[in-house]
Amino acid sequence: MEKITYMRLKGGQNLRLRLLLATLSSRPIIIQDIRSDSTLTGLRPHEISFLRLLEKLCDDCLVQINETGTKLKYKPGIVMGGRHLFHDCGLSRSMGYFMEPLIVLALFAKKPLTIRLKGITNDAKDPSVDTFRSTTLLMLKRFGVPAEGLELKIESRGVAPNGGGEVVLSVPVVQDCLKAMTWTDEGMVKRIRGVTFSTRVSVQFENTMIHAARGIFNRLLPDVHIFTDHKAGALAGNSPGYGISLVAETTSGCYISSDSAVSYARGDEGDMDDEEKREPVPPEEIGEQIASLLLGEIEQGGVVDSTHQGLLFLLCALCPQDVSKVRVGKLSPYGIESLRHIEDFLGVKFHIKPDTSTGTVILKCVGCGLKNLSRKVS
Repeated sequence: MEKITYMRLKGGQNLRLRLLLATLSSRPIIIQDIRSDSTLTGLRPHEISFLRLLEKLCDDCLVQINETGTKLKYKPGIVMGGRHLFHDCGLSRSMGYFMEPLIVLALFAKKPLTIRLKGITNDAKDPSVDTFRSTTLLMLKRFGVPAEGLELKIESRGVAPNGGGEVVLSVPVVQDCLKAMTWTDEGMVKRIRGVTFSTRVSVQFENTMIHAARGIFNRLLPDVHIFTDHKAGALAGNSPGYGISLVAETTSGCYISSDSAVSYARGDEGDMDDEEKREPVPPEEIGEQIASLLLGEIEQGGVVDSTHQGLLFLLCALCPQDVSKVRVGKLSPYGIESLRHIEDFLGVKFHIKPDTSTGTVILKCVGCGLKNLSRKVS
């Protein structure tokens, strides 16, 4: 029996990204010193939940965690996919944390994936389920992912601290491999769409957010439509909250998004940051903040917003051995970490060239040519 060679890593940062890349590259890893210097040592509840999700998706994958949670041994298996899967994401992070790696893995699964996720649908930390539906899934189509079978149904909403939201995510498999692409024209913004939601609070909160956001956009653009999604009863989850998700569509078919949600602070987590300890932000402020944030993302330039940079680079790296070329705004910290990890795991190096005339950055790479070898051949 041949000996397994493990790639050794240190620290708890970017754990989700490391596990995703380890699975895609079929490379076993050992991660040591996971928050060993922190007051709360070891893996966080959402990280353990993500490992459990990988076990459900993959056949023959091995997860070993030591008693203190500071050392993790992970041997990837074959991504199976499948229908009627269920996963409770817990309450320490929202579904956005789980869905980004999930959609990438599902593309290279044996069978198309349909999974019901339960937990928090909207919060201020991770991309909301609305952003996934209006921006992330559309981005996959550019890389040759079939539109048929790619959807996200929001069945009920749930905000922190008690969640209670449910969505059903369906992702088809890639028939052979993704499509390399040149995507450098961000175009001009032609329309803005959005959705507000409220759970266990007055619907008036949504009207206030829409009025505040439109107050900013109407000076710039005539085509602005923001819809409402007020949930009541069983569909409103277990906690009161409200939020807004906005998307700017450009003439070249790019989607730039920003979103946020307001709820009462999650329990008494030791690592709860100051933002979560503050009083809830009034709906008027949330509307103005997210509208201004979206304008900031548009001003930065690039074909995606800063939260989607990491996913964009990963999809480029997984393309066939052909040149992909993309334009982004200022590189985000997560985007930079993604580039480093992509080189470590997939051996794909990006050529980065700042475009001084626009303040954007052009990135080029030759993909690693990952093929979906596990899919069923009919």
